[in-house]
Amino acid sequence: MRITHVLGAALLALGMAAGPAAADSSPSPSASADGTAPTQAGTSFRTATEIEQGQRATASGSTGDYLYWSFPADTGQRPTVKATVKLPATHGAQTWQIDVYDGLRRRQACQYGAASRTAEQDASSVELACVLRTVRGWSEPWANDPLPGTYYIRLTVVDLGSADLGKPVGVEVRANAEDIGGAAAVDGSLGKPLVPGIAVKSQHSGGGSKAAVLSSFGSGDGWSSGWWSDRWVWTAIGGVLAALAGIGGYALTRGSGRPSRVPTDV
Repeated sequence: MRITHVLGAALLALGMAAGPAAADSSPSPSASADGTAPTQAGTSFRTATEIEQGQRATASGSTGDYLYWSFPADTGQRPTVKATVKLPATHGAQTWQIDVYDGLRRRQACQYGAASRTAEQDASSVELACVLRTVRGWSEPWANDPLPGTYYIRLTVVDLGSADLGKPVGVEVRANAEDIGGAAAVDGSLGKPLVPGIAVKSQHSGGGSKAAVLSSFGSGDGWSSGWWSDRWVWTAIGGVLAALAGIGGYALTRGSGRPSRVPTDV
C-alpha cells in the first residue's frame, strides 16, 4: 500500500511537470504555415498571386486596378472569400466588388454574402464577402457547378467619381473553406482538377521542369476527387437501421405462435 501511494504521488508530479511543457511546445497560430504571406496581387488571371486557405494576403493598389489572387478548393468544401479595402482619407462614394472564378474562368455565383458594397463618402474601409456553393466532384458539361481545382479572386472598384481614380488603397484578402462532406456528395468523379498546367504536368511528369500551379492540395495524397465519400457510410448505417426496424416490426406483429383456441388435431 505504501509503495502504491509513493508511485501515485510520483506519477502525479510528473504529470504536473509535463503539463506546462506540453502547453509551451504547442505551435502558436499564424497567418500561414511558413510564416510569410503574399504582399502583392496579380493584375490578370495568368499573374494571379497564389494563396493558401486560411492565409491572409495583403496588397497595395490604386482605385481602378484589377487585383487577382488564386487559391485551391477540393471536393466537399464550401469556400468563403473575404476582402477588406482600406480607403484613402478623403474620397467620394464608391462601390467595390469581389468576383470568384473557377479553373475554367467561369464566374461562380455567391450563395450569400455582400460581394458588392458601396462605401460612403470618407469611409475608412469597406468589407466584402462571398460564400460559394459546395465544390462537387463531378458535373454535367453544360452545368456551371463548382469543381475541384484553382479558384480566382478578382477585386476591383465598379463605380466611383473621376476625382478618386488612381488614389492608393490597401487590400486584405483571405480564403477559407468549410468541409461539408457527404451531404453534398454526388456520384462520379472528375478526371483532373481544374488547375492551370495540369495537362502539361501529366505529359511531362518525369521531366521535373514543368509543373502545374496549385497541382496538389494539402496532403501528399493530392486531390480527393473520386467515388468515395462519407455518404456511403451514412447509407450503410441507414441500411442497418432499416433492417433492424424491419426485424423489430416483424417480432412485434407475429405474435406468440398458434392461437390457444385452435385444436391441435386440425
